[in-house]
Amino acid sequence: MTLAEGAMRNSNLLVKSGLLAVALSAALTGCSSAGDLNFSNEGPNDVTISTGSEKLTVAAWGAVSILGSGCSQGDIIVEFSSGQKVVIAGPICPSEQVVIHASTIDLQPS
Repeated sequence: MTLAEGAMRNSNLLVKSGLLAVALSAALTGCSSAGDLNFSNEGPNDVTISTGSEKLTVAAWGAVSILGSGCSQGDIIVEFSSGQKVVIAGPICPSEQVVIHASTIDLQPS
């Protein structure tokens, strides 16, 4: 092997190692970033949301975010003004937004 071939091989190894380090760093940063849970009420009435650790009221046509909460610990319960309760199987994570309509609920990308 010539000196140039050895230098090229070392250069390729450094590039691959660098890319691996960047990918690993990005993955770990994504895991450690808590993110916010977002709820949007597109219905005509207020709703109550229970995350297990938080109980919130979201006004009609309003929205609420739980800052820095990360994923919910379990299910989320949405109670409509009619008394109807809907359980959203958890955990719900910041990559999803809970969108509440008059009598239905959707999970959409945040």
